[in-house]
Amino acid sequence: MTEPNPYADDSYKWGPPQQPGHPPTVADGQGYGYPAPGAAPAYGYPQPLPDSATQPGPGYGYPGPGQPAPGYNLPAQPGMPGGGVPMLSFGDITVMNDSIVTPSGTMPLKGAVWTATDMSRTEEKIPPVAIVLAIVFALLCLIGLLFLLMKEKKTTGFIQVTVTSGGRHHSTMIPAMGPETFPMVMAQLNTARSMSA
Repeated sequence: MTEPNPYADDSYKWGPPQQPGHPPTVADGQGYGYPAPGAAPAYGYPQPLPDSATQPGPGYGYPGPGQPAPGYNLPAQPGMPGGGVPMLSFGDITVMNDSIVTPSGTMPLKGAVWTATDMSRTEEKIPPVAIVLAIVFALLCLIGLLFLLMKEKKTTGFIQVTVTSGGRHHSTMIPAMGPETFPMVMAQLNTARSMSA
C-alpha cells in the first residue's frame, strides 16, 4: 500500500454510470441567486403590481375591505340569538350564550344538568434528598434528623365534568394540577349551573 487512500483518484465508482457534468453557466455581472441586470426579478423577489391593481390587497390573515374583523363573534344561528360568544369552557365543553357546544353535538343551555367528580389524589411524602441529608448530618450531629420533617405534595388524577341536556350526554376529563384545581372547577361549574337555571 503506497498511497494513504487508494480511492483518492476522485473517480465515481458506485451506483449507475454518470455523465460527466458541466459547471453552470453564469451571465456576465450576474451572481448566483440574483437576477441579471435589467432582467425581470425571479421567484422570491418582489413582483411589480399588475396594471389592473389599484392597491395591494390585505396581507395574509387580515380581513379585506367589507369583511368582518376576526374574533369569537360567529354569525347568528337558529336558536342562538346574538351569535355565539363563549362564556365558559371545561376541557372540550364550551358554554355559549344559550347553548353548550361539545364534540357530541350542540345542546340547549336551559335545563342542563352539570356534575363534577374529583378523581384526583394528593400524596405527601418525604423527598429522597431529605433522607440523604438526614443520614449525612445524623453522623455529624443529631440535628440532621430535622431533614426528615421535609414533605412534598404531589397531585395526580383528573376531574370529570359531565353535562346532560336535550337528550344528549357528554363528559370530559380535566387534569388536576394541584389541590386547588377541584375548587376552581367547581366555581366555574356553579356559574354554568346558574346560567342553566
